[in-house]
Amino acid sequence: MAGQGEFQELVETLIGLLNEISSLGDYARSHRKECTNLARRLKLLAPLLEEAREASSLDSLSPFHDLKLVLHSAKDLLSLCHKGSKIFLIMKREGIASSFQSVTADLEHVLDSLPYNSLNLSEEVREQVELLHAQLKRAKGKAEVIDTELIEDLMRCSMSDERDYDRMAAERLADKLHLKTWSEIKEEEFRAQESLKLDKGGDLDAAIKMVLGRLKGVAISDADEPYVSIDKARVDFAMRNPLSPSPRSDKLSNPAIPEDFRCPISLELMKDPVIVATGQTYERSYIQKWLDAGHKTCPITQQTLPHLVLTPNYVLRSLICQWCETNGIELPKKVGTSRGGHSSDLEACGDRVAVEALLQKLSSPQVDVQRIAVADLRLLAKRSIDNRICIAEAGGVPLLIGLLSSTDTRIQEHAVTALLNLSIHDPNKAQIVQAGAINPIVEVLKSGSMEARENAAATLFSLSVVDDNKVTIGQTAAIPALVNLLREGTPRGKKDAATALFNLSIYQGNKAKAVRAGVVPPLMELLDPNAGMVDEALAILAILATHQEGRVAIGQESTIPLLVELIRSGSARNKENAAAVLLALGQNDAAHLVTAQQYDAGVPLAELVQNGTSRARRKASLILELMHKQQQEQLNKQQ
Repeated sequence: MAGQGEFQELVETLIGLLNEISSLGDYARSHRKECTNLARRLKLLAPLLEEAREASSLDSLSPFHDLKLVLHSAKDLLSLCHKGSKIFLIMKREGIASSFQSVTADLEHVLDSLPYNSLNLSEEVREQVELLHAQLKRAKGKAEVIDTELIEDLMRCSMSDERDYDRMAAERLADKLHLKTWSEIKEEEFRAQESLKLDKGGDLDAAIKMVLGRLKGVAISDADEPYVSIDKARVDFAMRNPLSPSPRSDKLSNPAIPEDFRCPISLELMKDPVIVATGQTYERSYIQKWLDAGHKTCPITQQTLPHLVLTPNYVLRSLICQWCETNGIELPKKVGTSRGGHSSDLEACGDRVAVEALLQKLSSPQVDVQRIAVADLRLLAKRSIDNRICIAEAGGVPLLIGLLSSTDTRIQEHAVTALLNLSIHDPNKAQIVQAGAINPIVEVLKSGSMEARENAAATLFSLSVVDDNKVTIGQTAAIPALVNLLREGTPRGKKDAATALFNLSIYQGNKAKAVRAGVVPPLMELLDPNAGMVDEALAILAILATHQEGRVAIGQESTIPLLVELIRSGSARNKENAAAVLLALGQNDAAHLVTAQQYDAGVPLAELVQNGTSRARRKASLILELMHKQQQEQLNKQQ
């Protein structure tokens, strides 16, 4: 027989471990969903342990010692994903995924062995444990969706052979991992060193160093870590080249200009970077002077140029603009104006020829050329309304739609996101729909990568702002595909899907389609505060409750207790929507009013009448009237 003192001390230790786990957060992107799910499930153990404190006697403490071991393992795993090297975590993703599966299996085994009958648990806590048990069973064998582009880019950046290196891969990696500045990379280096100590006998050291080196090549200097590393060969070339200005004797001023933002000829910050045939980038004015002087070679590589076309490097110019803005530096404007007489940041809109050159590359038989061109167009469409107008007027919409069926994942992602960015300009919405984009976008939503599916959902939302488009989109397979994303997507994907479904469901004809596609059960799951989507889920339910099929489907779920709790403790907006749903259900079936009364809905409804929004007050008053009427009818029957 185990002593009560010893047991209570063990329980306090377990509660302390849960509190430590709860304090963690901001997990690495590569394992965020696994971490969030595990932490959320472990939190469900807190009420069990709180009530278990009162247990008077137990035959054995062994199950609780096993639980302690599991919680230690979970804490170590979550701590690694919280403060470990992002690069290390991705490279060890398979082993870490296996660790999550082991912890899940061990936790399920421990829950099977706990002596529940001796703990005198309340019915509510028992239900919570059963819920946890069911979640653990479902989680077994499920792997988190992998961002394949992230993995591919990391692999490219870890290759020692320069032929396998893709600068754009490093830029995407820096963006996704939030390793854009020197201080961020410095911290990542420290974390990598600490993480590698755990990798006994591992061989990741060289690969991680290679990736960090590549990230430094695209990093933006910041106030914490002013840094510049100028290639000696480039310095020598610039000093002896007649086009180069005299070398400066003064020290470089802070903030230091990143090497890749400097023209290799002038060593000055580039204002209009252009790419020559060899792939090298120069400031337009300097390379043009070089070519005008009769040179037919690339100054850096000395290779003969097969043509003298100068292609604007929009991606680099965008990064330079961002760096200038971050460091309070005014980037001198180029000659020329855009529509409305305003100077354009990128001048892409003012240079229709340059945009058309990018559009021509979309039809290139070379996948790499297509990928770079569509990525540049995606970025251009994101930066300004002028660019969106220019790309659409130059015929970019049909070409981008054609790329939605590309077998190259990144091309498909860039294309659907470029269309999303173009659709921000309202006049482009009609052009996108008229060009036949809806069905291809839906196909991406159904079978693309997770990022492509997310942006496809966002594009459908943007297009559905126009009422006629709600009907057009609803006539396709978009709604079932959005429901699938709502069910299985990432947190971001679920939000994109919810936003699109909300907008589409405003049209009466789409409400039944959403209900028949099974939207209600995942919406009910999202009413869990831990899911972070209560607002979105409740807003959609409020719209669906205005349709008969929606009311029936919502009523078939265990909705009333959740609605009453939201009316009692939710935000002002959630109280309003919860009251709207409850009223619709009660008007459709008086049995729901009886259930609401059983959960003491009267008090929070009365408070809502006093303190709610005007809409909430009306809804709450009507519900109370219906309840009173229903009670009177019951009394009359009894008499």
